[in-house]
Amino acid sequence: MSKRGILMIISGPSGVGKSTIADAVLSRNNGFSHVPTATTRNPRPGEKHGVDYFFLSQEEFESKIQANEFFEHIEYAGNRYGSLVSAVDASLDAGNDVLLVIDVRGAISIKKLRPDAVTVFVLPPRFSDLKARLGGRGTDDEDTVSRRVEIAKTELNYRDRYDYQVINDVVERAADDVEKIRDAERLRSFRNEFSMEE
Repeated sequence: MSKRGILMIISGPSGVGKSTIADAVLSRNNGFSHVPTATTRNPRPGEKHGVDYFFLSQEEFESKIQANEFFEHIEYAGNRYGSLVSAVDASLDAGNDVLLVIDVRGAISIKKLRPDAVTVFVLPPRFSDLKARLGGRGTDDEDTVSRRVEIAKTELNYRDRYDYQVINDVVERAADDVEKIRDAERLRSFRNEFSMEE
């Protein structure tokens, strides 16, 4: 029987590149598994249920909330998104390591439910780099950019509540760091069983 996989959660402020790091890690075919997120939005051309997302109706999504079937869920741009406990556990039970990109508060909530989850906070090299990224799209007015910067400051205050911190100066190097964290976590005593019986 294969050993249960490790649940890793990446989060950090908006614009820090956490999804880019996760995509780089998942593209390496290194034991990490992609677990689709559930959403109420309509599928885009080419997207498949159970592969890209679990596409649910508003009623189905609400029913799963009431049944506590999500680790966490949010509403964004009029659509709902959530991580299904059953999908994550099925992958972990199969021996896969699961990497989820979750917002800061969601990550802390999951850690309370699953103390063995490994949390990784992604930091920019400097706060000025993050400010430049948040304002660099050129499509938002100053007030919108200022709000994003203030939210980022608040999110950065949570960094010490995470197991690890990774600086995203070069995406591939940050992805390497995530893999190294996973490799170290595999050696933790509580993840390994040893019997003195002969």
